[in-house]
Amino acid sequence: MTLLEPYNLPFAISLAALFVIAFLQVISAGDLFDGAGDVEIEIDADVADGLEASGFMDGVATLLGLGKVPFLIWLSSLLLVFSVVGVVGQWIVDSATGSPLGAGLAALLAGVAALPLNGLFVRPIGALLPKDETSAVGLESLIRRDAVIQTGTARQASPARAKVKDAYGQPHFVMVEPHDPTTQLGEGETVLLVRREGELFFGVAYQSPNLRP
Repeated sequence: MTLLEPYNLPFAISLAALFVIAFLQVISAGDLFDGAGDVEIEIDADVADGLEASGFMDGVATLLGLGKVPFLIWLSSLLLVFSVVGVVGQWIVDSATGSPLGAGLAALLAGVAALPLNGLFVRPIGALLPKDETSAVGLESLIRRDAVIQTGTARQASPARAKVKDAYGQPHFVMVEPHDPTTQLGEGETVLLVRREGELFFGVAYQSPNLRP
């Protein structure tokens, strides 16, 4: 029995999806998922209102481990658990009966088993991550931190999108203009955020000590 057999196709696809997510993170294309954090917070707020009136939904969310870790970690974990449960289950069925289950039925059963198992798996992971109460930071705390210009060139009255990490290592995307109106900050350039006006930050270009040889 191998992962490439037709009856293991759903689990092979699941592992392939997991590898794609990991690859995108390695090459930093996973930054595309960082913007989903804000959406996730808004969705959680709406869901939370509903959960107050529904103990059943609260129990389901707890069972599945939703909200215990960032969604991308939860999804990656689910893909891994689904694949392992499916392949091991097919091996057990094949050993006991002489033939594995069909791909569709095996995927359905593995999915039903993987959801609660994944909830058990992500809980200890969530316990190791900073909680919302401790990791939530104000915009003012981002001042005097390094930021990297992501897209475009920052000029006076023409800010560019930049990525900055807070004290907990969580990424934030902010709009940045040069502190000196006669200069510009190019894409990929590391800048120091020195002040802000509302949600707009101002930065100066410099060589981060962390980037020096």
